[in-house]
Amino acid sequence: MINSPLLYNIAITLIPGVGDVNAKNLIAYCGSAEAVFKTKKAKLLKIPGVGEKLVTAITGQDVLGRAEKEIGFIEKYKINPLFYLDEDYPRRLKHCNDAPVMLFYKGNANLNAEKVVSIVGTRNVTDYGRDVCEKLVDELAPTGMLLVSGLALGVDVCAHRAALKRGLNTVGVLGHGLDRIYPGVNAQTAKKMTAQGGLLTEFLSGTNPDRENFPKRNRIIAGMSDAVIVIETRMQGGAMITAEIANSYNRDVFAVPGRLTDTWSDGCNWLVKTHKAALLQSAKDIRYIMGWEEKEKPKMQKQQKLFVDLTPEEKAIYDLLQSNGESSIDLLSSKSNLQISKVASALLNMEFEGVVKQLPGKMYKCI
Repeated sequence: MINSPLLYNIAITLIPGVGDVNAKNLIAYCGSAEAVFKTKKAKLLKIPGVGEKLVTAITGQDVLGRAEKEIGFIEKYKINPLFYLDEDYPRRLKHCNDAPVMLFYKGNANLNAEKVVSIVGTRNVTDYGRDVCEKLVDELAPTGMLLVSGLALGVDVCAHRAALKRGLNTVGVLGHGLDRIYPGVNAQTAKKMTAQGGLLTEFLSGTNPDRENFPKRNRIIAGMSDAVIVIETRMQGGAMITAEIANSYNRDVFAVPGRLTDTWSDGCNWLVKTHKAALLQSAKDIRYIMGWEEKEKPKMQKQQKLFVDLTPEEKAIYDLLQSNGESSIDLLSSKSNLQISKVASALLNMEFEGVVKQLPGKMYKCI
């Protein structure tokens, strides 16, 4: 049997009931995945959060044989295994508590590119959604961003193909193993992506594209990105799950609005309405909020307005920003005792007045 760190790194993900959070906890206490398997039961039981049932699963499961088989698959198809402590592991994702212990990657793109944007949406994309998607990718191409999506039908594959067309690297995050492509109609696109981007998954070969795998896939899409763009989605769907996860990770979320009567825009309109996403009309909105605006030649600095009429609520928020420096909406809401919706409205008005500016990560500061 192969005896290498990779064998144990894969094997620990196969133990029933361990999961990503517990696995990292065990590795932190024992020193390595290999040490987890070789630590005595009595010592494992002293680790916080580890009980008899989990220890029995660790010491009684024969998972090394399956891990060895996966190493054979990895070597045969030249797949790059990424352990969460490896340098090449997506660093943005690494900081998420529930990030996968192991990822499997086939491609040539840098997963730690300077700018990473994900685009998600409905499988039933309309002509409007397709046009918006292609235009956004075209306008964002000069940033040199890495584009991430889920290689599903609809918005996902539209975004991947637009990126390929414009020479951008694009990575598809899969809800199954790298021994297949689902859906099969995207196989040719996937093949091109391995030469101009890549395919990424946490699932071992032989894993079917089961329904429960895709929400797990969505956390990777959200976690490895700086910003998530939602283009057309109903209130129930994978794109809404991705947006919710992205918000929990404190990622910037953007939603393309639709008409009130557009069924496939219900989710996007709701995200904007509830301040869970910034309204997205063009790539300029992303460039501005993310601080990705192209640097221009130095110009004479505009003088800030000397007299700006602020409401009492705006004045309270402005004073907090001046005293605390960069602050989030949640912090401003807590310290001002104002509802988040009122804080968001006041900040927007003050942006228009040129007295505050939004920063990446949904932070604000005085100008």
